[in-house]
Amino acid sequence: MEWDKTMKNSFLNRDAQRTWAHRKRLSAALCLLLGSAVSGGWVAWHAAAQIAVRNQGYVPFSDAPINYRSEDLHDPVALLQQRLNEGKAKLSYDPQFGYLKSVLKELKVPVESQTLVFSKTSFQYKKISPEHPRALYFNDDVYVGKVHDGKAIEIVSFDPVQGAIFYLLDESKVEHPAFQRAELDCTQCHIAAGTRGVPGVLLRSIYPTETGTQALNSRTSITDQESPLSERWGGWYLTGVKQPATGMANAVVQQTATSTTEPGATSVNLTRLALGTFNHASYLSDESDVVAHLVLAHQTQMHNLITLTNYRTRIALYKAAKRQNATDPNAVQLTDEDREQFQRPAEQLLRYLLFAKEASLSAESASFDTNSAFAHEFSAHAARDGHGRSLRDFDLHHRIFRYPCSYLIYSDAFDNIPEPAKGYIYHRLLAVLTGQDTSADFAALTEQDRSNILEILLATKPSLPEEWKTYAKTNHLRVHLAQSHLGQIPRG
Repeated sequence: MEWDKTMKNSFLNRDAQRTWAHRKRLSAALCLLLGSAVSGGWVAWHAAAQIAVRNQGYVPFSDAPINYRSEDLHDPVALLQQRLNEGKAKLSYDPQFGYLKSVLKELKVPVESQTLVFSKTSFQYKKISPEHPRALYFNDDVYVGKVHDGKAIEIVSFDPVQGAIFYLLDESKVEHPAFQRAELDCTQCHIAAGTRGVPGVLLRSIYPTETGTQALNSRTSITDQESPLSERWGGWYLTGVKQPATGMANAVVQQTATSTTEPGATSVNLTRLALGTFNHASYLSDESDVVAHLVLAHQTQMHNLITLTNYRTRIALYKAAKRQNATDPNAVQLTDEDREQFQRPAEQLLRYLLFAKEASLSAESASFDTNSAFAHEFSAHAARDGHGRSLRDFDLHHRIFRYPCSYLIYSDAFDNIPEPAKGYIYHRLLAVLTGQDTSADFAALTEQDRSNILEILLATKPSLPEEWKTYAKTNHLRVHLAQSHLGQIPRG
């Protein structure tokens, strides 16, 4: 990949370059184990009730200007660990679920977000199978992985500046449980083409065998909002959807020595996971909600694009400052070539933000449970304008959301995209929403879609640039401000 090559040539020292080929081979091997989940390629071992994490070796982006290994972190897990250290929070141990319930509660990750993956994932892959799937929970900023009878809880937590930060929490009962940061072994798989070359997260869809391994000679694909439903969810359980839109979910393939039989006859459409496949009592929920899956497919690559734009901007400013012998990267003069470095990912982010190439849900006669517990939980925390509209409102007939603009525009990570990239994104977004940009890339957005999104953002996003406010005033737009209570107003 182009960015992969650029990273190799520009950011690795000579010693790191010599180990590049070995690292990529190791990454490929680990990704076969990771299969299809948002997961960490962590290598760890159990000793004295602690997780010892290897931290020797080169981690990409360790040097300036990114300084990925910096301890100046403000992601949700880092902030929780600070509260634990200060005695302001406590993790409680449950005999059946370990620290999971307490971790989810402290990180405000809803149980309703549970999705279940039975392809072999994480360093605890030996414990994952169709009989014992791995549970994944998430909110806007955190992904939590739990393996049945596993030794550690696995977490990816998004820092507003640095992107994905990887953690482990030992599941042994101790007086003071602590999150341990994992770096080197996670980045073997989590800085790759599938994460757009930055520390990030990805979903894979594979052809799993009856043991959860990837079938020989079979293909694998990255799942995002543009993936056809028929190619999604290989190696995952799925509930809340009717045939024929189960994709590759709830299915295994029969493996022979020389060929792969693609799933079909063995596919099972589950309404409840208690149909004998495994003991659902071992999990916090008996659901692997399709709506959660749809949101997850959008959110993972949205996170990666935010981080990519962030990194590219900081790198462009840093290089320009070095050329000009400037001490302040924010005061440098940028060339067209400099701007191209961050405007390209910013344009990718803009299109993904507006679901420009989203796969149609109606094209495959999908029928989803719009009353799912996850859908209610997800929408309950929405920032709404005076008309009650929100970017977290679902459609689930033709597309995922009623108003196709990502809710992650409210996130701290989006707000921390450096200037001038953030200003460029907002300028381009306003051009699209006001009809100044009517290019084919945004043809799926109707005039009403653009108007709705513009009005929602004007009412619920306080930190919009002056350009937006001037446009609203000049065009006499009546902004119906949010009537919700303070806890529902988004950050930013």
